[in-house]
Amino acid sequence: MIRAMSDFMQTLDDLERSGLALIGLVKDADGLEAWRVSYLGTKGQLKAAMGGMKDVAKEDKPAAGAKANAVKQSLEAAFEAKQGELSGGSAGLSGIDLTEPGLIEARALGRQHIITRVRDELVEVCARLGFDVAEGPELEDDEHNFVKLNIPADHPARDPIDNFYVDDPAKAERPRMLRSQTSTVQIRTMEKAVREGWGPPIKVISPGRVYRPDTVDATHSFMFHQLEGLYIDRGVSMSDLKSTLLQFARAYFGEDAEVRLRPSFFPFTEPSAEFDMKISLRPDKPASWVELGGCGMVDPNVLAACGIDPEVWTGFAWGFGIERLAMGKYGIPDIRMLFENDVRFLSQL
Repeated sequence: MIRAMSDFMQTLDDLERSGLALIGLVKDADGLEAWRVSYLGTKGQLKAAMGGMKDVAKEDKPAAGAKANAVKQSLEAAFEAKQGELSGGSAGLSGIDLTEPGLIEARALGRQHIITRVRDELVEVCARLGFDVAEGPELEDDEHNFVKLNIPADHPARDPIDNFYVDDPAKAERPRMLRSQTSTVQIRTMEKAVREGWGPPIKVISPGRVYRPDTVDATHSFMFHQLEGLYIDRGVSMSDLKSTLLQFARAYFGEDAEVRLRPSFFPFTEPSAEFDMKISLRPDKPASWVELGGCGMVDPNVLAACGIDPEVWTGFAWGFGIERLAMGKYGIPDIRMLFENDVRFLSQL
């Protein structure tokens, strides 16, 4: 065993001496790579010499291991120094681990757009109130957008100048259009529930884009997002609507949220109301009442048009502008800021 220890140490000394001598003769990168493979590679001389450790006595193994590590570090240091020399001087690659990833400038991580984030937050709040999500097409027909919502043919809301029609309403029997409200999803959901026999009861929300040729200003856009809710069951009343909206406001805006209902009129609900909330859109201005949307009890004519008996079932519906809710929640004074994609603005939210 004494002989094994001395032989092992001598082998390492010879290996280090020959390695340092030969690397001094290297003139180019190819020669340096050949030297690395010969001495430091997985099948190189240092790896082979380490095999002698098995013959070293147990009590001598710590010393033998320390010697092996010292030789390895010596050869690696010589390799790195030669790398720096061949690359253009001692300030080149000397001391750099080429296997490490490069250093890059720190960059901000991306995030969801504020509209997407608010939509997801609203869906989560409504889910806690027991609402499922329903979806429908953005390209709709006149029947679902107006007729079954109890909006008569001479109603101003049906004027071509106030809608994005795809077909000429004066020529097509059922003209197609970009939906002007997500109430169309409520109609389709009620029709489906009756057709497939799984409802009423029905309790859904329908978030999505809607389109109206409004003049763009601080509070209006020709494309915006709505969140509509529909609940149909036996014995549903206006008090259920009021308590639902109050719980919704407190869940999303906080327990101190101030809300109110104002009497109004919509063809598809009776009675109808506007839902307002006290909001400060600017930190330097006091809160004021802002209209978030409309609500009311579903008109019996709407239920009947969808095949639901209004003598048995009642329900309420409401619709809010998601942009309005986002502006109120995050103090955004101008709706146009939500669509400009200015990184300076988006990074603040």
